[in-house]
Amino acid sequence: MKYGSIATGSKESLNTAKNILKEGGNAFDAGIAAVFSSMISEFALTGAGGGGVLMGMEKGQEPIAYDFFVDCPIGKINDIDFKKINVNFGNTSQGFHIGKGSTAVPGTIAGLLDIHQEKGILPLSIILEPAIKLSKEGIVLSKYQSYINSLIEPILTNSKTGKELFTKNNQFLKTGDTFKNPNFANFLEMLIKNGKDFFYRGEGAELITKLYSKQGYLNQENLNNYKAYKRKALKIDIGEYQIFTNPAPAYGGTLMAFFLDLLKKSNSLNTDYIKLIKAMELTSMARNEVCQNPDNEMEISNCFNPDIFNKYLHLFNDDDFIGDTTELSGFGSTTHLSIIDKNQNVVSVTTTNGEGSGIFIPEFGILMNNMLGEKDLNPFGFHKWNKQRRLPTMLCPTIILKNNIPVYAIGSGGSNRIRSAISQVIINLIIKQMSLKESIESPRIHLEGKKLFIEPNIKLDKHLYLNHLDINLFKEKNLFFGGVNCASLNDAIGDSRRGGVGEVI
Repeated sequence: MKYGSIATGSKESLNTAKNILKEGGNAFDAGIAAVFSSMISEFALTGAGGGGVLMGMEKGQEPIAYDFFVDCPIGKINDIDFKKINVNFGNTSQGFHIGKGSTAVPGTIAGLLDIHQEKGILPLSIILEPAIKLSKEGIVLSKYQSYINSLIEPILTNSKTGKELFTKNNQFLKTGDTFKNPNFANFLEMLIKNGKDFFYRGEGAELITKLYSKQGYLNQENLNNYKAYKRKALKIDIGEYQIFTNPAPAYGGTLMAFFLDLLKKSNSLNTDYIKLIKAMELTSMARNEVCQNPDNEMEISNCFNPDIFNKYLHLFNDDDFIGDTTELSGFGSTTHLSIIDKNQNVVSVTTTNGEGSGIFIPEFGILMNNMLGEKDLNPFGFHKWNKQRRLPTMLCPTIILKNNIPVYAIGSGGSNRIRSAISQVIINLIIKQMSLKESIESPRIHLEGKKLFIEPNIKLDKHLYLNHLDINLFKEKNLFFGGVNCASLNDAIGDSRRGGVGEVI
């Protein structure tokens, strides 16, 4: 490759990353620029009002997790704006909550600007120029983009600002229509001039505080206290490969590593679907066992306590074991992009806005997140925390090395399905030795409590273990099963389930 390998969720963010690499930027520059562009091209999936995680590495160094996910805010209120809404996938539906009481402290702006300051080469004005242009000139909505928007139409049109952005002649924007967000362009220009403090301490913070002063949790103290963190990546070795993923307090990376380690230590990585299902169920059981205290953000790491892990390994090897667990799920308005540049700098970054709270900052064209209203991120129930802390996340951007050389940058959107989607692709890649395209496009399964979701072309033989499960067979591949976008040194594939694209340049 001359410049790099790129896999993203839209052609607009792909083109942004390409142009930044060609202008001399590194993978960090390109990744940050592409994320900001995706806030236009994938508005329903990510945004400046949400959070994310970036797994990044420079050549010759171990990957580092940059955590800019959302915080639980300080403070309690009696009269909260918090209401339930449903999203229909066709084969299944998911319930979640929106309103001012659903918004956690956003981290995306702080995280991306911190990373740019530490790892970027090009000035912020060049990094944000593509997103500014897209915001002003607009994008012509593809079939996929309009479909994603339509899933959360009630949220996008919940306010006057949303209706102005997403309707034309009183009709919701459809395929072929142009989506513009000029106020977001103004916001980005302010960021260039004033930096992140504009959002967390300056005029931006004042607008947010005023908007949320009634029926919401966000206040000046919460915004002032927000910090993005650098964390040591969670590592699991499989043969010649070293897999680095998102550590605690995140749930996703920890549970994915637990799942893969169960299969590895039982010699079941190259196995049938029954054992994959069993490992999924045991992983959920382990999560439920170790996560008991809403104020202990690191407790998910107890999954790897030898006594706990070995208990589940024993259950996995017990042919008579039948699971009994529940799991919480959400739609997962999330997107991922992966970049490896010519110097082997690597970025794997996943960002999310939840499903959006329905609450806009009108002056900035920013839809705020609804992460406090997602069941899978609030396993103890809603609004149960007692201090400002990281909300647990299912995001698990991942970098895979082979003999210390980066071979894959990989990640996915899709809430609880993120870890199952990435795990299956990893197994396809490094165990079954499939091509990158085949690994991503192969059908997937996902277990959610006692519901087993299956994409077409998967044949499950009758087995005792399936008797306690409710099987839901999809008629075609579906975004419900995630959207894995992966870049390697010589290939890049975006998941067709979520309109992903990839290119080596």
